Amino acid sequence: MADPSRQLQFGYSPPPGDREMGRVDPATIVSDLDGVLDLVARHFGSIWISDHMMEHSGYRLECWTQLTWIAARHPEPLLGTCVMANSYRHPPMLAKMAATLQALSGGRFILGYGAGWLESEYRGYGYDFPPAPARIAQLEEAIRMIRTLWSDAPATFEGQWYRLEEAWCEPRPDPAPPILIAGDGEKYLLRVVAQHADWWLSYGDRPDKLRHKLAVLADHCRDVGRDVGEIRKATPMTVYLTPREADARAWAGDRLEAEHPPFAGDPAHLQDRLTELAELGFDMVQLRFAGMFGTADIRLFVDEVLPAFR
Repeated sequence: MADPSRQLQFGYSPPPGDREMGRVDPATIVSDLDGVLDLVARHFGSIWISDHMMEHSGYRLECWTQLTWIAARHPEPLLGTCVMANSYRHPPMLAKMAATLQALSGGRFILGYGAGWLESEYRGYGYDFPPAPARIAQLEEAIRMIRTLWSDAPATFEGQWYRLEEAWCEPRPDPAPPILIAGDGEKYLLRVVAQHADWWLSYGDRPDKLRHKLAVLADHCRDVGRDVGEIRKATPMTVYLTPREADARAWAGDRLEAEHPPFAGDPAHLQDRLTELAELGFDMVQLRFAGMFGTADIRLFVDEVLPAFR
């Protein structure tokens, strides 16, 4: 039997400039980000950009613009969103944007998609914030509509929230981007994952919680007649990585007491944590390194952790 850890892949998610990770310097953001991505693109299989405008009231680059900039500068890695809020962009326009990026990037795009959750951001930017079941229902309908627009020429779709009328999306994406759905809601969201996701991004951060969510997803897959093994499974991880565990824990400080604590430790402990994820059935981890735009922690990962998974 193959060692699951040998199948584990890694994505990189640039940390935003907020209170969680420190402040960026707007005067040097382009060169800072470019310097990190030059290293990352050689060692990570994918790059993922989060979709927020004002989370933690910090410095934020708009997701799609940043991802397009990265796509042009780095032609190797896959490109993903982690994840776009369905409410923030009209889904037919998002489908057209995704088709265009898929064509210009040579088929490297993964559409990470979610129902949205940050109420203060919705209110701040003037979006309605319906209850979670409604947002998830809108997400489900949007996915069906997006795939219709990607496949039919012209496309017509009539839903409760969205519609198409003899709409063209040329060039249609070939291949169509995989759709990654993020979230852990057991009653509604994981059912949408079972019905529609090519990838699932779980936000669970403890093995017992992840194991439980995997079981719930498997139940939903059984109910809709789908093999849960068809869905790729990913999870994000914020990493405080230093040669000595004590230094990493001191660096992370009271963040380790948070509801969703980061990893803080040395390379050996990180390797153990990643192997545990692989054994649970996850095959991709999106890493966010706490060193912001420094590269010491990334180089430590590349030199002392990554070889175990190659």
